[in-house]
Amino acid sequence: MKTDAERRTQLEARRAELTHRMQAVESELESHNTRDWEDGAIEREQDEVLEGMGLSAQAEMVRIDAALERIESGEYGSCTVCGARISEERLDLLPFTPFCRNCAH
Repeated sequence: MKTDAERRTQLEARRAELTHRMQAVESELESHNTRDWEDGAIEREQDEVLEGMGLSAQAEMVRIDAALERIESGEYGSCTVCGARISEERLDLLPFTPFCRNCAH
């Protein structure tokens, strides 16, 4: 069973990884400025994929920040809906989840 401090470290490491990924996506998006029509079309398709990755990372960071707040308040590991303890297995897979298995459905 991981402690809250270990979970915090895990969440903070994931947040740092996502921040790095978002910076790389932003840098890549800013580098696209071709004038060629065909190359521009390919870049626009790539930009859509990159933007999707960036939005996904942002959404995960919001969930991580909420989990870190729950750690600070002493509510981490308890379902925000029913109050039941979230299983360690579930927290291992989704350390930012605010829901137990039953309430996640």
